[in-house]
Amino acid sequence: MRHTLPRPGRPSFSRLRTSPALIVNVILALAVAGAATWAYTSFSTAEAAEPGSGGSRTIAAAQGTVTATVSASGTVRSASTATAAFGTSGTVTAIRVQVGDKVTKGQALAAVDDTAARRQLTAARTNLDAAKAAFDRAEDADGDTSAAETEVDQAELDVDEAEDAVAGTTLKAPMAGTVTAVNGTVGGSASGSGSSNNNTSNGDGNAPSGASSGGDTGSGSSAGFIEIADLSRLEVSASVAEADATKLKTGQTGTVTWNALPGARSTAKLAAIDPNATSENNVVTYGVTFTLDDLPEGVRAGQSVNVSVTVGQADNVVYVNSAAVTSAGSRHTVTVLDNGQRAVRAVELGLKGDSTTEIKSGLTAGEQVLIDTPSDSSNQRTLPGGGFTGGGGFTGGGGPPGGGRLGGGR
Repeated sequence: MRHTLPRPGRPSFSRLRTSPALIVNVILALAVAGAATWAYTSFSTAEAAEPGSGGSRTIAAAQGTVTATVSASGTVRSASTATAAFGTSGTVTAIRVQVGDKVTKGQALAAVDDTAARRQLTAARTNLDAAKAAFDRAEDADGDTSAAETEVDQAELDVDEAEDAVAGTTLKAPMAGTVTAVNGTVGGSASGSGSSNNNTSNGDGNAPSGASSGGDTGSGSSAGFIEIADLSRLEVSASVAEADATKLKTGQTGTVTWNALPGARSTAKLAAIDPNATSENNVVTYGVTFTLDDLPEGVRAGQSVNVSVTVGQADNVVYVNSAAVTSAGSRHTVTVLDNGQRAVRAVELGLKGDSTTEIKSGLTAGEQVLIDTPSDSSNQRTLPGGGFTGGGGFTGGGGPPGGGRLGGGR
């Protein structure tokens, strides 16, 4: 019987053992290769669709108004506040007001137990009577009255202090306004630390004695038993960057808009710029205060607002988008499209606005100015008025790394 043997170099298929893991790996490899091919093809197609990786767009120089503004977010607060505290320590026996009550200057707000203070006053008056009697006896005897006179002076001082202590057991309003906080309860203890004003002005344009610039919104204070604010006189407290602070001057007019009051607008005047800067995380800012000329309905202390101040305006001037201007030191140029050809032209700048720049000479209204778009698609950004953006890979949808083209086109 004749047997057929396999030819040398050709293994029999019956001897192969196919591994499931091998099959899976082969399929995955093919899938990855296919995805890479798709991505490369898509990316190449997108690049081909854009004539060059960079580019430019044209805008026409225009004639009109260029405006420069300084904007900041801030908070509404009372322009005049006061902290009322007892002059004498003791146990609180009465609180005659509550948050929201309107009070007048000198009105009694609360009281502490005056028993000890009155006892001290009685003793001081008794000592004064005795000192006066001793002085009279020394004077009648034609003796030395200097010691007796010193005793009388001291006794009179003691009486004055005792009377102040009795008066300090009643807490009175240091100013007219609205009660914004009561930091105590009947039966609790109160320390005697006196009252202080935090007014920016007292109604006649002069700061009161002991006043400090700025006021609270009326929150409680550990030094005050009752907080009072004049809610009929509100102001805006904000902070601006150091570069913007140099553009501001007291008396400038601003526009205030409210986050919580859609459509509400109010004019304000810049009342003060802090002389000292505040630095946080290497960011330098200056505090500014605006007085409100009128109060929209619904305005409250503590609300957040936005303030915009016009710091420069040029009317009826030639201007271009600021992105069209290239500066190198004191030399400024724009690229114009002249008969289809690019030409770099020196220009003299005027006011630099928020998004446009005044051209004093070197360009006329209507001329076409070019704005170059970035040549590296991975670093593209949106230019004012439209242009290219990108970077970041597959964000927002399928596509090749480098992002796409958004905005205004070329």
